Amino acid sequence: MIKPNRRAFLEISAGALAAGLGSRVAAAPSGVGEDQLAGNHGAEPLAPAIPANEGRRPLRLGLILGIGKDPDAAMAKVHELGLPTCQVFVTEIEPQLVGRLRGALDKYKIEATSLVVGGPGKEVWDFYEGPLTIGLVPRETREARIAHIKKASDFAKQCGIEAVQTHCGFIPENPNDPVYKETVTAMREAAGYCKRNGQNFRYETGQETPITLVRAIQDVGLDNQGVNFDLANLILYGKANPVDAVELLGPYVQGIHAKDGLWPTNPKELGQEVPIGKGKVDFPRLIGRLKELNYRGAVTIEREISGAQQMEDVRAAKAYLEKLIG
Repeated sequence: MIKPNRRAFLEISAGALAAGLGSRVAAAPSGVGEDQLAGNHGAEPLAPAIPANEGRRPLRLGLILGIGKDPDAAMAKVHELGLPTCQVFVTEIEPQLVGRLRGALDKYKIEATSLVVGGPGKEVWDFYEGPLTIGLVPRETREARIAHIKKASDFAKQCGIEAVQTHCGFIPENPNDPVYKETVTAMREAAGYCKRNGQNFRYETGQETPITLVRAIQDVGLDNQGVNFDLANLILYGKANPVDAVELLGPYVQGIHAKDGLWPTNPKELGQEVPIGKGKVDFPRLIGRLKELNYRGAVTIEREISGAQQMEDVRAAKAYLEKLIG
């Protein structure tokens, strides 16, 4: 089975949600050099408390979705689902979207917990082309993607969104690999720009092992970094069991993708994403552990299919997670 392009999925997700809802909805700072990369080994976790979480219910549910050119329609769908938060994916970062998105968030009283960035350029979500195309690792697209993250950071600032997140890609396990050092430098540049905009910069789990991501965060060395803990991705990529990974990543977790999946069986392809409760993610143990760790952020539902079944699965996931969260 050929995996769908995740960016394409997010681009059409707002339309897919519309079809599913139907009539139910009305209307581092630049001066930091590579010689400093190894200076943070053994450092304390850097992820700060998030001011936006103060006074809000912990583990509040949300949805990740693309807004296309109609933020109002997208936020209406989140509102109809009874979800208080969302993660916003924007393909084209256009100035005219700022006011429309901010107005839609205010109108429906939706909290945008992050702006999700992908591309530009080809991204293939598998084990062969993935290392060559995803995130900040590939040299050919790295400069353009750093520029895109900076543009997204400026957009998010204007919209009042306090975090930007992305996949960095298949970060090398070997910290002596030149590509590892280059990637850390790129991560520092992106995170540093977000810091100057008063934002956190979040790395979505998936292509790298948890310890590699922690190493890279510590080598970047900035205090505005965090992790968007995608529970299924760790399984889909065969990198870790999320129940174990939370012990490493827990201090850095600032966002969560509630998603389920199966371990890969074909060494060329990722595992299969499935509805929450049908895969290998142990949600009861994870939610319990997050409560013990006093995680106070959002739990964002993600279902990477389209059409009516997507809506059924999102609603079922919401009901399932509400029982666990209490």
